[in-house]
Parts: sequence; C-alpha cells; structure tokens
Amino acid sequence: MSTADVVKWENHLVVAMSGSRFRNKEGLVGEDPYFIYPYDARDALEIAASKKRIKTKLAQKGIEVLEVNLYDLVVEVLQERGVWDELIELEPTISKDDFREGLRSMLDPGDDLAPAIRAKLAAQPFDIFFLTGIGEVFPFIRSHSVLNNLQTVAGDKPMLMFFPGDYRQSRTLGSTLVLFGSVPDDNYYRAKDIREQEA
Repeated sequence: MSTADVVKWENHLVVAMSGSRFRNKEGLVGEDPYFIYPYDARDALEIAASKKRIKTKLAQKGIEVLEVNLYDLVVEVLQERGVWDELIELEPTISKDDFREGLRSMLDPGDDLAPAIRAKLAAQPFDIFFLTGIGEVFPFIRSHSVLNNLQTVAGDKPMLMFFPGDYRQSRTLGSTLVLFGSVPDDNYYRAKDIREQEA
C-alpha cells in the first residue's frame, strides 16, 4: 500500500466511523457490529502511525476509542499468573513447537483472553473498540478464535480489528481471514470490511 493509499483509507475510516450508519449500527441485518481493516503486513509501521492519527481525529469529534492490543494483553495475563519471567527463561531452551503448544495451553481464547478483554472494556467508557496486535500473537493465538469469543464480551459497541493480511470474501467459499496474505486463519463471516462501510 502506498503512502497515498494509507492516507486515503485513514480518511475513509474516520469518515465512516464518525458517520451515523456506523455509530447506529445500520445495515448490519442483525449481525454483530464487527469490522475488519485488512492491510499488507509490510505496511505495519505506517498503519500503526495511521491508527494513532485515526484515534486522535475521532477523539476530536467526541468519539472515544479503546484499543486492546492482543500481544500486550497476553503479556499482562502471563505476568498476572507469575509465569512471564519463567517463560522468557524457558523459551531458548526448548523447541519452537513445544513452546508454542505450551503457550496455546495457557491462553485459551474463551477461558483466558475473553475475560481479560471484558475487564478492559468494562474499565472505561468508550464508543469504538480497536483490536490490534493480531500478527504479534500468531501462531499461538488465531484471530478467528478471538473473534468467535468476542460475542459475549464486546456487547453492542462497534469493534474494528486491524488485520495484517487479507479478508477474502466470496459467494461460494464465504469469508476467510488470511494472515500475512499467505496463512489461512479460518472462515469468519460475521465481520464486514470497514473499507466498504459508507458514512
């Protein structure tokens, strides 16, 4: 994505998310107000800077954004359990597969991450919820499993997931999250591409 494209989509997101259709959850036909902003992982630094500007511009319009970064959340959960330092010491001594499986067993999206996200959302008022850090927690946490567990957590507030990859939609195959543009995550049909959202 060129810098001009980043700016174009940044402006679109601000207009779309501050518009009445987005805020009033119009056109969702009973679906959850979940949206995905897919981007090329090579543009991660530009998108991170753009995300900060989006939050600032929305705040200037009186729209509060709460961001939950999955990587930071995982670190907090593991620190609260008192195992973070132990894991840091252990990581260089075992195989990547064993380490990944160990993390997976400790970080169930439904039992561990959903309650932690719920606590973050309950801690302060917000209008829109940004979910970030998707690429940083791969492969021990898959984005579709987090999304599937958000239904009982996020309530009726709009959620936007910044996704480093493709969100491919087809009439025959449904919608698929493809992390980094090459790793199929799984089908996920409940979210809409924010780039298609009208103001």
